[in-house]
Amino acid sequence: MRSAKNLCLFGVATILSVMSPAYSVAQSQAGGEPSAIIAKGENLSLQKCVEIALERQPAIRAAANSRVAAESRVGEAKAGYYPQINLSGVYTQARPMPASPGFPRYQSYQQYSANATLSQTIFDFGKTPALVDAQKYGAEAAGYDEENARNSIVYGVNVAYYSYLQSRRNVAVGRETVSQFKNHLDVARSSFEVGTRPRYDVTKAEVDLSNAKLALIHAENYQRLAKLNLDNAMGVSADYDIVDDLSFQKVGISAEDAVIKAIQNRPDLRALEARTNAAEESVEAAKSGYYPSLSGSAQYSVGDSLPDGWNVGLTLTVPFFSGFSTVYTVRESRANREVLSSNAEQLRLSVYNDVQQAYLSMMEAEEKIPSAELSVKLARENMEIAEGRYKEGVGTPIEVTDAQVTFSNARTAQIQSLVDYKLSRAALEKAIGGKQ
Repeated sequence: MRSAKNLCLFGVATILSVMSPAYSVAQSQAGGEPSAIIAKGENLSLQKCVEIALERQPAIRAAANSRVAAESRVGEAKAGYYPQINLSGVYTQARPMPASPGFPRYQSYQQYSANATLSQTIFDFGKTPALVDAQKYGAEAAGYDEENARNSIVYGVNVAYYSYLQSRRNVAVGRETVSQFKNHLDVARSSFEVGTRPRYDVTKAEVDLSNAKLALIHAENYQRLAKLNLDNAMGVSADYDIVDDLSFQKVGISAEDAVIKAIQNRPDLRALEARTNAAEESVEAAKSGYYPSLSGSAQYSVGDSLPDGWNVGLTLTVPFFSGFSTVYTVRESRANREVLSSNAEQLRLSVYNDVQQAYLSMMEAEEKIPSAELSVKLARENMEIAEGRYKEGVGTPIEVTDAQVTFSNARTAQIQSLVDYKLSRAALEKAIGGKQ
């Protein structure tokens, strides 16, 4: 009995020693909880915001764990290459009831037995290799899924970052507009007090100032909302600032090169192609159900009622009739393969469309930037002329109002053109599948 117990303990220890490193690797690959990484009042660049999002966003951890699960399924499939060892033990103790009249009294007894069984698939007509290859392609697809999740998060941070930066600049424009209307109101009041301007000019300036303040309130609220969106994109809630960078840098890539690069790099397309390959291997695995399989087994038994001994044998399993299940399994696998193949072709068309739209939007934004800069310059000159004419007594308050509003709109349009370029460039990078 002690030999059987020792044999079982050895088997348990062996299993634990094999499982522990694998579990540790899986934990390290999946990653742990993110750490606090933003100092109060820290000035964050776009790159820093992206790094924070890639560490904090739950979608990244989910994709990473999905990849680990897919890689683990490769190991599960490879188990078919290795022998399977099972240990079992039986211990029986019997105590009969006290003897009754007419019934004999039986003696108490104890029995035990222990078995160690080894089984090994010898040949299965390629089923195990096909299953392993299918899971390898599945793990490859999961890796591309993780990369695609990263690209989506990077793009989301870009959108939130530049939207927040745009809102901050718009607030700055709004505050300057309020200041300009205050100055104009002061001039109108002074002119009214000395009798050179009518009361209408004062009330007109007051209305303009009130409207500018309302616009500023709206811009400030939009800034707070944009900050919340950036917090959500990074997966944090903290007190920080961002680097004000809307510098223009032209992208040196043609639309044709962008499409070629996208077809080569897009992780979602690569993932779908890998899954199509996995489906092809699944077809091969399903077809193996038509063929026989050969396996071997060995068993060693010990016990107190039977002599110790070995039992070795070979088993040939020939599928004769399975209710047509193999036929339909193969049919299903082929249909799944065709579905994935068609989806991959459809995605290629979508990739082309995504790249072309992003590229055209970027070109449009690029062409708008010089015009927007010129509009700001001319609007500033026009405002200065209108204010000068008003101070000289030859201009009207409507001219001043129109000039100031035009200047404010021109500055807002310039900000919008720069942000549009940044966002369309980020969209192109995402459509390509990463950095250009």
